[in-house]
Amino acid sequence: MAWLLNIVRRSLGRRLHPREHPAKDLETEIDEVAASLIKQPLLHSTSIGVVYRGKEIIRHRGDMHAGKPSPPTDATLYEIGSLSKTLAGTLMAHAVLDRKLSLDDDVQMYLSEPYPNLQYKGEPIRIRHLLSHTSGLPNMLPERANTVLADFTDRRTPGELNVIYAHYGKAEFFKDLHAVEITRMPGKKYAYSSSGTELTAHILETVYKRDYESLLREFFRDSAAMTDIRIRLGDAEANRLAIGYHSDNPVPTTPMPQLPWGASGNVKATVPDMMKYLKFQLANGPVVKESHRTLVKFDSEFSIGYFWNIVTDGQLKGVYYAHHGGVPRSQCYIYIVPKYDLGIFVITNQSGDQTANAMEAAIDTIVEEIAARENIAS
Repeated sequence: MAWLLNIVRRSLGRRLHPREHPAKDLETEIDEVAASLIKQPLLHSTSIGVVYRGKEIIRHRGDMHAGKPSPPTDATLYEIGSLSKTLAGTLMAHAVLDRKLSLDDDVQMYLSEPYPNLQYKGEPIRIRHLLSHTSGLPNMLPERANTVLADFTDRRTPGELNVIYAHYGKAEFFKDLHAVEITRMPGKKYAYSSSGTELTAHILETVYKRDYESLLREFFRDSAAMTDIRIRLGDAEANRLAIGYHSDNPVPTTPMPQLPWGASGNVKATVPDMMKYLKFQLANGPVVKESHRTLVKFDSEFSIGYFWNIVTDGQLKGVYYAHHGGVPRSQCYIYIVPKYDLGIFVITNQSGDQTANAMEAAIDTIVEEIAARENIAS
């Protein structure tokens, strides 16, 4: 959800020191990282995928249903939450290179009626502002969802979100968009906005004249051989969806409710497909390179591209690209670290206020291990 900036700031404060001598093979190390992760309070299971210099490693540990044999597998469909935004950013980078639109286009060019409120003192919200979370749009529409999410770990949160979005579609989104007030100059201040990502999906539908999920699945099938990502699930696919737990509630909770387009947090994927996504990112083709391009630099350590957080860590990771994903019953991370030709995807089927910290520690251990190997090799 909207915790990403604080998470990035916190991780920047953690200064790591690679081990001098890696003692185990990388597969064993990652297996032990996964085993250690699910020992953390409230965590039931995890899946970790690593691509390192072309080598692929997947590890599944634990049981998705607490107390019952139910390990995650390569067929498990996970909710990847706000990692969905990086897919939307990639599609927008493709649209820019495809000359379907320009980053400096006023978003009102792609709306079917006037929205004079989507500007501040004559400066309109542009596509680049959506991608960099500097539009001034609220995190969620309708606005009452933000009140619910302010206390994310409250046990009532999943149910309240379900009620809010039970009958909330595109028409309701556009109606609420009319009531948004932009209170500052777009392009200046970071303020995480899932509603901005939903609007991005509408713009993509407008320029390609196709529904967003079809665009998503076709592009990543053709560009990255990803055949198992989707937004909406049929009955058979729903049976493969990972169950999960919200905060400290011992009872499994419901999936993230469907948002109007789903671009900001409704994508589901298997770990093998996320491995293909890591490889696609590391290959750094023209679309990826464009999506990683800095759109706004906030300080010497933190910038943002096409929804990608761009972090500069001079000590260990170099410049890397990352995103956190969180829904009421799942949290995950993706890291793209070109310095080591390394991609990492970690996901758990629990979502609480300490889940991100536990995953960060797991990722840091993997990066330290790889950095040690690189140091020895050199």
